[in-house]
Amino acid sequence: MDSRRTAYRPPATPAIPRHPQRVYIIRRAIVAALLILIILFGYYVITLAFALFNPSYGTSESARAAEWGRSHGLSFIVNWAEQEAYRLNPPKVGGQPSLATFGSGPTAIKVPASGHLPVPKDIISPAKRPLPGEGVWHVVGRETANGIPAVYEAFVRPDAIHTSYVVGVAWMDPTLLRAQLYSGSYIPGGGPYKYSAPISALASKSLVAAFNAGFRVQDSHGGYYTNGTTVKPLVNNAASVVIYKDGTMTVGSWGTQVWMSNQVASVRQNLVLLVNNGKEVQGLKDQNSSKWGATISGSYNVWRSGLGVTRDGAIVYVGGPAMSISDLADILKRAGAVRAMQLDINTGWVQFSTFEGPLDTSINGGNSTSLLSAMPTGSRYFTTWWNRDFFTMSLRPNELVKSKKTSPTS
Repeated sequence: MDSRRTAYRPPATPAIPRHPQRVYIIRRAIVAALLILIILFGYYVITLAFALFNPSYGTSESARAAEWGRSHGLSFIVNWAEQEAYRLNPPKVGGQPSLATFGSGPTAIKVPASGHLPVPKDIISPAKRPLPGEGVWHVVGRETANGIPAVYEAFVRPDAIHTSYVVGVAWMDPTLLRAQLYSGSYIPGGGPYKYSAPISALASKSLVAAFNAGFRVQDSHGGYYTNGTTVKPLVNNAASVVIYKDGTMTVGSWGTQVWMSNQVASVRQNLVLLVNNGKEVQGLKDQNSSKWGATISGSYNVWRSGLGVTRDGAIVYVGGPAMSISDLADILKRAGAVRAMQLDINTGWVQFSTFEGPLDTSINGGNSTSLLSAMPTGSRYFTTWWNRDFFTMSLRPNELVKSKKTSPTS
């Protein structure tokens, strides 16, 4: 037997190849990215669920989802969805509304010859052929202690095409009323503010009307000033609602028609003027969504609201469905506005209410009547969850006490 044979040696364990360092870096980056995506997804799901059950985000689930999307950097998706929804379901053409939608309050009332602005003239309908009662002013809301109306409402169709829709118009007398801007934790943000929802029991004793303000501050192309604080710097040439310390309200272009002084209490800016010097401004028919609001094109006929001032200082509010930006300007002008601007748009955000009840007695949202039945109620202004800014109009203190006036006239 040959003893020189080579001794058996088991095969060596194969070496495990080592991956380059960059492979481990890539793997860790992938894991980190997945974790971030999971966290973001969870955040969006939780915040969206919260928004869908939060009434301050809107009156419907779709409105709440849209508002949530805009506040979470998804405006481009929301805008596309709204435009597609409009394309698939545009406002109805033709038709005729119920005559009951043109108002039911008194149309003639005897008031003193002085101590208030002249009663407004009836509105000529944009629909060309007015229906019975269309454009006729009705007395609404609390009156002064001497029985002088401070607010009138009228109703017209938006144009000669969308004739089944009705738009509401409110006329307010600033010689009898004091204006107040209420700020919110969402619009404009920040705070706390001296005047914020809910309207207090004391303030409600003289309350006559309340209505929506403008876009989110970041979408308004303007600034915000209230109670001595600049929340966002005011912008020259921006359309501005200005309230003075004596409660007088007006509308104008900042820096040319209205400007800062020690008598200014609040300034709420939103886009640029629609009506100036009694005429509609140029470009209203342009499909320029950046100029007339980031949410939807100005040429679309949607829910819109606007505010204007007449030559003698009356404040005019317009709100309703199926209006393009040029329709809104046209109705404001027909109601007597010499300067006017757009406020908020889209269903749920357009809201105007008047209030009833004995003078010098606390009231609440149950005493409110909306300008249009399709609008939300005015109860939102009496809740702690309402986090948007809005305006109120209340009787001046001297109008709460009965006094001798000049002989009445009709």
